[in-house]
Amino acid sequence: MNGKEFFTNRYLQLGWKFQEATPKQAIRINTTNAKGKNLIERLYANGIDLKKIPFLENGYWISNAKVSAGATAEYLLGLYSIQEAAAQIPATQFTRLSDKKVLDACAAPGGKTVQLADQMNNTGTITALDVNKHRLKALANHLERCHVSNTAVYNLDARKVPQLNLKFDRILIDAPCSGNYATDKNWFQHRTLADVERNAKLQREILTQCAACLNLDGEIIYSTCSLEPEEDELNIDWTIKHLNLQTEAVGCPGEKGVTNVFGKRLDASVEHCRRIWPGETQGFFICKLKKRGDNA
Repeated sequence: MNGKEFFTNRYLQLGWKFQEATPKQAIRINTTNAKGKNLIERLYANGIDLKKIPFLENGYWISNAKVSAGATAEYLLGLYSIQEAAAQIPATQFTRLSDKKVLDACAAPGGKTVQLADQMNNTGTITALDVNKHRLKALANHLERCHVSNTAVYNLDARKVPQLNLKFDRILIDAPCSGNYATDKNWFQHRTLADVERNAKLQREILTQCAACLNLDGEIIYSTCSLEPEEDELNIDWTIKHLNLQTEAVGCPGEKGVTNVFGKRLDASVEHCRRIWPGETQGFFICKLKKRGDNA
C-alpha cells in the first residue's frame, strides 16, 4: 500500500471519501486600518474581484485578479492580509478579545497574530512566540506592515512559555502539524505515520505548557491544518483526560469531531470540535477549550 492509499483509507474510516482540492486564494480585511477606505471598490478598480466568504465576517475569496493581491498599494498599507479562508477561522472563535492578555503560541509568519490584533483594535496585549528565529522576520514584517502596536514578539519555544511568568486570558495554539495534501501536491509522497505521531507528541507538550499559563476564566483555541486524528481528536481526548480542560462548542463550518477513531471511543465532548475536509478551503481542525468547571 502506497502513502496515498494508506492515508486516504484512513480518511474513509473517519467518514470522508478522498477528493482532490484546490483551495481558493482569500484575503482578510484589516478593519482597524481599512475603516472608511472603500477597500473593496479600490481593489475592484485595480482589477481584483472579490466574493464574500459566507462564514467569515471580514474574509473574501479572490474570484478574479489582473494583478497580484500582494503587490497593491492597499496591501502594502496593511489594509488587508492574504490569508487562506479556513486559516481565518480559529482567531474568530474566542468569546471576546478586546483588552485581553493574549498568547499566540506559534505565531510566525504572523497572519493570525495580525488578525488577533485587528479583532482587538490594538487594545490589550499579544505575546507572540515562535521557535524559529528566521521566521520571526516574516512575523515582524507582517506586524509592521499592518501597523500592529499591541504585540511583543519572543523567539521562544511554546513549550517554554512558563518561563515568561505570565498568565493569559486567551491562548491561540495554531500548532505545528503535518499539514495536508490540499496545499502540498507531494504530501502523500513525503509524509509517514511516524511524522504524524511525532507532531502529535509535540502538540501535547505545547498544550500542556500553555494550559499551565491560562487564567481561570481563560480560553484556548487549538487548531491544526492536519487531517490526522492523532493530531486532532485524539489529542483533544488526551487533553480532556490529562489537563483539566473541557471542550466548548465552536461556531464555524465543518463536521463534528470524530468520536470513534479506528475503533477507539473518545470522550463524547470531542464532537464540539470541528473538522473541515479539503474542498474550496484547505483541511483544518478547530477546538475551543476552557478549564473544567469554568462557566464564566
